[in-house]
Amino acid sequence: MDLFYFRKLDVYQNAKELTKYIYQLLKKFPAEERFALSSQIRRAATSIPINIAEGFGRFSSKEKARFIEIAFGSLTEVSCELELALEQGFIEEKELKEIEKRILIIGKQLSVLHSAVIKNGDYNASRTINP
Repeated sequence: MDLFYFRKLDVYQNAKELTKYIYQLLKKFPAEERFALSSQIRRAATSIPINIAEGFGRFSSKEKARFIEIAFGSLTEVSCELELALEQGFIEEKELKEIEKRILIIGKQLSVLHSAVIKNGDYNASRTINP
């Protein structure tokens, strides 16, 4: 069994790309936001791929599914926080729209992966589903 097969999943790769994009975007935030909204967005964004990885380190499909759920929660948190950033003038509408496209894709991928893990069990679902 490939211990790190989660790295091959599109959803994991897309979550990492989203995180990198957000890190670049956060460089534009005012310095006084470094320990406020900026920090919160950074933590939520990194939580997405981290929880996917941690879930695949668990032995039961129930635990794996739970970490996928946590990743989904972090994804929705990022969406909310970036909406707040737009309202504060830290990002532009076009940047939010670009991120929202990525968030929708990742959300669908997490949903498919979660269903597969629940339906098919641990190894087979995560190994064969690449949403």
